[in-house]
Amino acid sequence: MGAARVVRKRIFDELWGGGRAPRAGFEPLASWLTDTGTGELGRRQQAAEAAFRTLGVTFSVYGEKDSAERIIPFDIIPRIFTAREWDKLSAGLEQRVRAINAFIADVYGERRIIADGVVPADIVLGNPQYCIPVAGARPPHGVYAHISGIDLVRTGAEEFVVLEDNVRTPSGVSYMIENREAMLRLCPELFDRFAVQPVDNYPDLLRDTLYSVAPHGARAPVCVLLTPGHHNSAFYEHSFLADTMGIELVEGTDLEVDDDIVWMRTIDGRVRVDVIYRRIDDDFLDPLIFNPRSMLGVAGLLAAYLAGNVAIVNAPGNGIADDKAIYSYMPDIVRYYSGEEAQLPNVETWRCREPEALRYTLDNLETLVVKLVDGSGGYGMLIGPTAASAEIEQFRAALVAEPHRYIAQPTLALSTVPTLTEQGVSPRHVDFRPFVLTGADHVCIVPGGLTRVALREGSLVVNSSQGGGTKDSIVLAAADGKEEQHALPYGG
Repeated sequence: MGAARVVRKRIFDELWGGGRAPRAGFEPLASWLTDTGTGELGRRQQAAEAAFRTLGVTFSVYGEKDSAERIIPFDIIPRIFTAREWDKLSAGLEQRVRAINAFIADVYGERRIIADGVVPADIVLGNPQYCIPVAGARPPHGVYAHISGIDLVRTGAEEFVVLEDNVRTPSGVSYMIENREAMLRLCPELFDRFAVQPVDNYPDLLRDTLYSVAPHGARAPVCVLLTPGHHNSAFYEHSFLADTMGIELVEGTDLEVDDDIVWMRTIDGRVRVDVIYRRIDDDFLDPLIFNPRSMLGVAGLLAAYLAGNVAIVNAPGNGIADDKAIYSYMPDIVRYYSGEEAQLPNVETWRCREPEALRYTLDNLETLVVKLVDGSGGYGMLIGPTAASAEIEQFRAALVAEPHRYIAQPTLALSTVPTLTEQGVSPRHVDFRPFVLTGADHVCIVPGGLTRVALREGSLVVNSSQGGGTKDSIVLAAADGKEEQHALPYGG
């Protein structure tokens, strides 16, 4: 495969492009930054973080004694997408999520993609994420990935690539909504300069999606959100979404299964449950089938699901589609099910289970990013260009011992967005997680998402657990087919 390709091209800044003047259509943002000044920006940012602390907009980092509750750092300077950029992204996201749903249905059903040699059998059937108990089952209305968070990075003006797919229990949408609320309250003049598409209707869209996948015959579906409890790192989001959707927030002890029907215990008696938006992993979902020591799930829940009496959102077994080894086949998966080339490409990926790819990775560890196929949250990852020699050698030994557990990718020149720092406004690297909702008869993409920013200078790690923060993600509205920044009020 030759020598490693070190990224040398100029980093694309989403406000300034590659020059000193703002990109076309972004002049109002540049002038707003100048007019407001860093002192006032800092004051507003502190006000936002104080509000988040008061509201309890927090997360937890497991394993850290002093950080049971902390707010995610918020940056006051938004990231902006034009309507044209968003239309292009939306088309690619819908194509990808439809293919993901088709893939999950296939590998738990006829397994045509395996029989046709597109994806190796062992990488699916031997995968720890392959859920044997649901093989042959079909969820209500045939939807598996109801809520998808597709992580994207930008490497140029027209270059968006998918970093990973999240179709188990993707999180972060509450921060998308709270960030927008903070910007509307603290920077209302920015929404006079730009026509911005709203994101505050996401809970309504999510509720409609949940209702749409209720089992056939459920005339007035009862939906609940199943949480592991207040000690979970994303508990704020669980309670926020249940409250804004107007559904019950429950723990496993609030539910019981009787004759393959799920019931919720209430002070007025038992209420039948039709849809469960679960925010716990498969392993803890049903102690009769998965982890017998789980205190978080509901005994008998999988039997009720397999009987078709309850919809579980997202479906059990979805982890097979966001495994990073499977990710490397996504362009082939999209092509197989849609008959089209993927509109959103993957990052170039070497599967270390393959001898040639392993040799290449070992020869170029100093320039590559190496990831565990089942890793998440920025853990289990090597960023070669910034890693110490000891860390590189540690990964080298792990790769030699268990190559099938790793993939490798080039170090990307992630785009930057102006960010408020202690030194003033400076560029920082970002990624982006839009949320795609798939119901019984619709695919819906909210015009926004979660922009995560690496607050440390030069860092490429954006995860909140690793020191990253968040920004509001603004999608501009379009009027008469053209970008409109001034005339329309917020929400169009």
